[in-house]
Amino acid sequence: MNSSYNPEHIAIIMDGNGRWAKERRHLRMWGHVRGAKVVSNIIEEAVNLKIKALTLYTFSTENWSRPEQEITTLFKLLKKFLLLEKNKILKQNVRFRVMGDYSDFPTEVLDVIEDITIASEHNTGLKMTLALGYGSRCELVSVVNKLITDNSKKIVTEDDIQNALYIPDLGNVDLMIRTGGDHRLSNFLLWQMAYAEFFFSDTQWPNFKANEFRSIINNFAKRERRFGNVDRSLSLDDARADATSNRKSIVATKM
Repeated sequence: MNSSYNPEHIAIIMDGNGRWAKERRHLRMWGHVRGAKVVSNIIEEAVNLKIKALTLYTFSTENWSRPEQEITTLFKLLKKFLLLEKNKILKQNVRFRVMGDYSDFPTEVLDVIEDITIASEHNTGLKMTLALGYGSRCELVSVVNKLITDNSKKIVTEDDIQNALYIPDLGNVDLMIRTGGDHRLSNFLLWQMAYAEFFFSDTQWPNFKANEFRSIINNFAKRERRFGNVDRSLSLDDARADATSNRKSIVATKM
């Protein structure tokens, strides 16, 4: 694998838990229980591969429409997962954060989230983010309202929008993986994935293994990413810098 082209930020839509359970004649929650174990393995693999950021779509704004019993069980499972993972997160130098509107989550879950967030805030390794109560359109509405409040008479730039996102320093997504066989973004990180490479796997999340994760990253390393340029570029920032320089040069020539 050419480290020059490794993805810095990977986003994953972890789909297929319910179908995995249904195919085995289990309740849907068995799929979520099994899926939580996979999350732990993938975080560990991301640390081993020295990925800089991993964002996991855990609970969307649309998930509030699920049956109340399933939502309640999901919250209990989330709390249990975080309590079990806390020591590993701290030991592996992972910085844990949550993005989204999760204010209506149970207090006991919020307390655990706050505890791990504070305990890991100075860690310098993998930025591991759970998207909870997250919807990309909600995030963009939040950005617009913040900019209206803070910059009522200022022309808004792309940097302004970037800096007003839930977690600005996560930056652009390089690689988006969706498991479970569906080919859609489901309102996930629409701004951040403007230039992401997409990989859709038929594997249901409870069956997703570290070796498939590594294989997808190897596939990414072979892809030619130009960001609108003629030649391969190392990053979107490099390509945009070239574009700005060329534009100024061409405009100056015409004058």
